[in-house]
Amino acid sequence: MRFDTRLIHAKQPPDPLTGAVNPPIYLSSTFRQEAPNRNRGYVYSRTANPTRSVLEATLADLESGAVGLAFSSGLGALATVLEAFPSGSRIVAVDDLYGGTWRLLDHHRQQFGIRVDLVDLTDPSAARRALLEKADLVWIETPTNPLLKIVDLVRVAGAAHAAGATVAVDNTFATPALQRPIELGADLVLHSTTKYLGGHSDLIGGALVLRDPKVGARYAWLQNAVGAVPSPFDAYLVLRGIHTLGVRMRAHEAGARAVAEVLEPHRAVRAVHYPGLASHPQHALARRQMSGFGGMVSVDLRGGATAARRFLRRLRVFTLAESLGGVESLVEHPASMTHASVPRDQREAHGITDGLVRLSCGIEDPSDLADDVRSALRGL
Repeated sequence: MRFDTRLIHAKQPPDPLTGAVNPPIYLSSTFRQEAPNRNRGYVYSRTANPTRSVLEATLADLESGAVGLAFSSGLGALATVLEAFPSGSRIVAVDDLYGGTWRLLDHHRQQFGIRVDLVDLTDPSAARRALLEKADLVWIETPTNPLLKIVDLVRVAGAAHAAGATVAVDNTFATPALQRPIELGADLVLHSTTKYLGGHSDLIGGALVLRDPKVGARYAWLQNAVGAVPSPFDAYLVLRGIHTLGVRMRAHEAGARAVAEVLEPHRAVRAVHYPGLASHPQHALARRQMSGFGGMVSVDLRGGATAARRFLRRLRVFTLAESLGGVESLVEHPASMTHASVPRDQREAHGITDGLVRLSCGIEDPSDLADDVRSALRGL
């Protein structure tokens, strides 16, 4: 089956009891056992739940993995991953990271003796130098948050495996509709299902997909032990969102392209970060590695925080709010919102300036999004 068909049918058969075309929402916390330790596959909903099981099987199929696991948030999924790496482990992470990821990695560095090296993995020489030394985990975002850098997954995964590392990719921005990291060498894929997979800004969730079934069994044990699992209703909402992922991602991209083309030539703009623009440093790589460029655009405005605040105030279609990937267009100021936990000197060293604004383009008419941005730029 082609991808858009798999979104609706893969691992989602009609309910065998009633024929319901959507998986029932099993709101039971516990399940009757026929005798002690003899059951029908379900005991307690932290360990497994029928609605969640359908979601997990669907996620594994869409990401070309062996095991899918659902979590209560993307950070809950990351925290569970980090449980697998003891004190003294070395993590090499891309230097442009979601602020919550940076915060959790830094916490483990300070509290548990995990060595964390932030490296520009888009630079082949920097990646090569970082991976000459043994590593336990290489953590990649691509596209990155918020600067939309693109990491060459085949090249970095090869070097990481040679260094003895597990390769993990946060695929939240691209989704499996545009990029499937396991097919490019990754061992583990993470999602904040809150974002594009859910797609409607009405749930919080996360997911992991593992390439190897034995490794997947280890992470399933951790999922149960740590307990950061979603409710059955949230699992159902993610499944509902997944059904329209293909058509939504095409609409998100149309809006992002229209916005980026308005921003790029404007005299108030220092830089536009969007991999769909020919001017993007990794545009050619994005074309090879992805089947589309996504719905996220970041813009660095001349005039710093003052210009950013003025721009944000003038927007009418875009809503000032954290998060991304919903049907509605959202805008935020990374330095004071999603990345405020990153110290200023580190933010600025990595290009997250006070003038940077991140836009999540929804599925509204692209012309309306372009007009809204054009109007907000007036007077800057």
